[in-house]
Amino acid sequence: MEETKITINIKTTKDIKEVVLEGQIDANTASSVTEEVLPLIEPGSKILLDMTGVEYMSSAGLRTLLTLHRQTDAKKGNLVLVGLNEEVEDTMTVTGFIEHFKTAQDRKAGLEALNKEHHGKN
Repeated sequence: MEETKITINIKTTKDIKEVVLEGQIDANTASSVTEEVLPLIEPGSKILLDMTGVEYMSSAGLRTLLTLHRQTDAKKGNLVLVGLNEEVEDTMTVTGFIEHFKTAQDRKAGLEALNKEHHGKN
């Protein structure tokens, strides 16, 4: 069986932590995503999860996203998912997961959404 890979790149733009994921989020890679992203979640943190390069996500990936969402919520932070492909978005919609998340089409829209939150507007 071929081993799946995930690439995780993290950069900070002003007060927003951008996490760019590329590859597959499944049982083999989900823990890496959790280990890399969880430490970024601090009180009031703003995190943009760019999933444009994620072509596949299993139930383990969904659980990872839910964990990140819960931690962000608990610390009164904001998490926005951007660039979900059709398959990933469909999976999240069918399972009801999509309701828990703020999503945006692309990086620019995601950054705007996070910046709006900061100014108290929705």
